[in-house]
Amino acid sequence: MTFHGLLTALATPFRNGALDESAFRSLVRAQVAGGVDGLVPCGTTGESPTLSPEESERVVRWTLEEAGEVPVMAGVGGNDTASVVATAKRMEALGVKGVLATAPYYNKPTQEGLYRHFRAVAEAVSVEVCVYDVPGRSIVRVQPATLERLAEVPNITTVKDATADMAHATEVLRRTGDRFTLLSGDDFTVLPFLALGGHGTISVASNVVPAKMKALVVAGREGRLSDARVLNAELFPLFHALFQESNPIPLKAALAATGAMEDELRLPLSPLAERCREPLLAALRALDLLG
Repeated sequence: MTFHGLLTALATPFRNGALDESAFRSLVRAQVAGGVDGLVPCGTTGESPTLSPEESERVVRWTLEEAGEVPVMAGVGGNDTASVVATAKRMEALGVKGVLATAPYYNKPTQEGLYRHFRAVAEAVSVEVCVYDVPGRSIVRVQPATLERLAEVPNITTVKDATADMAHATEVLRRTGDRFTLLSGDDFTVLPFLALGGHGTISVASNVVPAKMKALVVAGREGRLSDARVLNAELFPLFHALFQESNPIPLKAALAATGAMEDELRLPLSPLAERCREPLLAALRALDLLG
């Protein structure tokens, strides 16, 4: 299984409404220098719903060109299985090692529908498939019994669990054992996931602090929980600040404050509310990120 440890859910920089290639390449290089174990372009954090297919392909190409030996998992989320399959095939052709497929939103599929959706994506490609369980956005939850069935599909290797439900994560681990890599989908839950036997995280905060997030993940995976608790406490104000409003709104503000990119989003996302800016800046100052 390719994906474990610290993976960064990459933000997508814009400038004057267009992709900012220079800022994006710099962001990816900073992640690689920070020691991340994987890169995830074109996910929720990358504002994938507002990227055209051509833009998504450009972002993935740039990621691959800067990634070196770091594996890339491209987001292919959507709620039309045929379209998701087509996107996954395009991403495979570009050279990614894996694709991240969300549970379909709005349609509200049954567990059988979810199973058939993810199986169809996996059967259409030879790269690894990560099931993204994010009920806060998709409404539906991929139940442990469904994940147990999906574990029988050879190239469905990974689950990104953004349920923030430790009982759910425990049951998934109990049912699937070493057949899945289980990744936390929320920075808040990285430490408990690792303590339960999870294998890493797909992180938003690592856009800002890749080396510190890597240290947290390594400490947790090595069983140095005292060290991990110290790092988690140090990073917690940043975690909180980055989720005051919908991701990636606060993240874009943080990356702009540190000079990494413009604070520019595409509608329907709007800039961070003023009341949220000072807590964010305070968290960045505490980590010596504002110079």
